[in-house]
Amino acid sequence: MNLYEKLLKKEEKLSLVGLGYVGMPIAVAFAKKIDVIGFDLNAKKIELYKNGIDPTHEVGDEAVGRTTVEFTADETKLSEAKFHIVAVPTPVNSDHTPNLAPVEGASAILGRNLTRGSVVVFESTVYPGVTEEVCVPILERESGLKSGADFKIGYSPERINPGDEVHRLETIKKIVSGMDEETLDCVAKVYELVVEAGVHRAESIKVAEAAKVIENSQRDINIAFMNELSIIFNKMGIDTKSVLEAAGTKWNFLKFYPGLVGGHCIGVDPYYLTYKAEMLGYHSQIILSGRRINDDMGRYVAENCVKNLIAANKAVKGAKVAILGFTFKENCPDTRNTKIIDIVHELQEYGITPVIADPEADADEAKELYGVEFVETGAIKDMDTVILAVAHAEFSNFTIADMDKFFGNGKKVLLDIKGLLKRKEYEEAGYRYWSL
Repeated sequence: MNLYEKLLKKEEKLSLVGLGYVGMPIAVAFAKKIDVIGFDLNAKKIELYKNGIDPTHEVGDEAVGRTTVEFTADETKLSEAKFHIVAVPTPVNSDHTPNLAPVEGASAILGRNLTRGSVVVFESTVYPGVTEEVCVPILERESGLKSGADFKIGYSPERINPGDEVHRLETIKKIVSGMDEETLDCVAKVYELVVEAGVHRAESIKVAEAAKVIENSQRDINIAFMNELSIIFNKMGIDTKSVLEAAGTKWNFLKFYPGLVGGHCIGVDPYYLTYKAEMLGYHSQIILSGRRINDDMGRYVAENCVKNLIAANKAVKGAKVAILGFTFKENCPDTRNTKIIDIVHELQEYGITPVIADPEADADEAKELYGVEFVETGAIKDMDTVILAVAHAEFSNFTIADMDKFFGNGKKVLLDIKGLLKRKEYEEAGYRYWSL
């Protein structure tokens, strides 16, 4: 009897190493079919899950409360499982080089508790070669077992889109790969238990790793193009949103929009690809060019905040500025690698200390990562400028009357980064309106 069949008969268990925005939905989905152990080093997070609380908002408190996942911060429990999925973050360092510490640490923990006959599948985004050249040696060293003979390896890149209620684990086709045909077949069948959209069997682990990094690199480049267009059109006095709406009427025009590119995927993955390319002697031109544009957009927004304050005859130093939204994307509590912090830091260079409100954000995470403390949206008043930075659903319902409450005397300066509101309506109401 193979491992897949044993999982179905609940004679063996599946483990999930890393229970964040990616790992948690996977664990809950598999628990509907087979026995699952959910492991995370964060004991505080584990207690929340045990109490039916979902801090990620990805599956919801109700689903967490009724799931059969065995949540634990005890790594020795991993030895009870035979099919392991590693879903830990892979960030970049301050110099934009890959930070493999989380995936290396997870490999060491799993290795210490790995048993003969196991299958280990990595989901973390990495550059081609990491699974086999970095993770496998750690697993072998810590377990004393030999890859291929004692345990098998696979790779299946995560494609979950945080905060997206349409594109979920179940509805996105899953790329799967394995070190050999037997492993590939097992990995594919296991994921087919929960992925309704089916799987794509990549011909090798390196192919699957490469597919993942180019998905987000492509998106990053397209957004960079939109951001560059926005800079050009702003200089021309043309509304970028109107241009894109007009161009979008052609059937083959790609509908990307300008914006701040943060988070733990699009703003990170391209650096993994270019890092590997440089190891091989090739210096990226297009990919890194796009990254430079996108990384600079926070500063660009802050500069335009200052320019609009001056145009509205308001003092810059000590200006009262409110930022609405701090997460890296709308309707999601995740603040990791948010580019809103770039706006904050740049405004501080001009002597402006903005107040920040975000009803969706994980306040504890923001405090820990950035030293930022939020205010209640209702407490914001007497502002010179409001920067509507994130398109949360709550903000999209704002009327002009709601927005008026945030401002003090004089010209109202509104920076609507995502073009969430209607420019003409606000300009007719006397606002000085700016948008990417």
